[in-house]
Amino acid sequence: MLDYILILSISGLLSGLLAGVLGIGGGAILVSLLLAFQNTPLQAVATSSVAIVIIAFSGSLQNRRMGNLSLQKVFLLGTPAIITAQIGVKIANYIPEYWLLLLFSILLTFNIFLYSYRRYLTKVIYKENNSVFIYHFLSLFTGGIGGLLAGLFGIGGGIIMVPLQILLLRETMQISIQNSLGVIFITSISSSIGHALNDNVLWLTGFILGCGGVLGVQMGTRILSKLSNRMITFGFHLVSIIISIYTFKQAWFSYLNFLEVN
Repeated sequence: MLDYILILSISGLLSGLLAGVLGIGGGAILVSLLLAFQNTPLQAVATSSVAIVIIAFSGSLQNRRMGNLSLQKVFLLGTPAIITAQIGVKIANYIPEYWLLLLFSILLTFNIFLYSYRRYLTKVIYKENNSVFIYHFLSLFTGGIGGLLAGLFGIGGGIIMVPLQILLLRETMQISIQNSLGVIFITSISSSIGHALNDNVLWLTGFILGCGGVLGVQMGTRILSKLSNRMITFGFHLVSIIISIYTFKQAWFSYLNFLEVN
């Protein structure tokens, strides 16, 4: 039992560190761990969501105390994401798993290439006389797309929300990460409530993971403020590439399994 608690705590810590430094909820780590302990996929996703609520709240509170979080920006991004995430979940039920995984892998790789053209894209999008309107519209759009893709691919949304903010909203990598963590808190609450009503949550496990994550995210938010934009960008892209390769591998296995069944 002690070994189990220790593994959960360390995994939560790593997930929180990832959330604080890169604005990624760490759901991929937590879900994989929970599946390894023979929990059902539904229990793994539900319990991970509860842990991420605790982690994201702690990190966002710390960012707010440090003056690094705009509630207005988080609200603009988070409000449409709550709605569109539910739409994404509904759509996902009609698409084969291997297609979802493959599309997600391609999307992550595409984001990295788009980053090189971010200055050109924002120059084309924004005009001096309507930049405020465009910014607010694109904030709602970014949150909506991020939520849709989060629901569609079963992730927290940070891995998508961060590059979208850079590409469409002219935000720096640091600010995008801080905003993303705030949005993850909002979307995770919505997800957790839905799973709790369906009795999918392993509450004690989620609480242990979340407590471990609190320490990690506190460390991560402090580290983030001391890193250069270049280092953060490199780290985010490296994690994106790793997740993209892993997801592509899972898509291939899912496709082989589909062929065997059919």
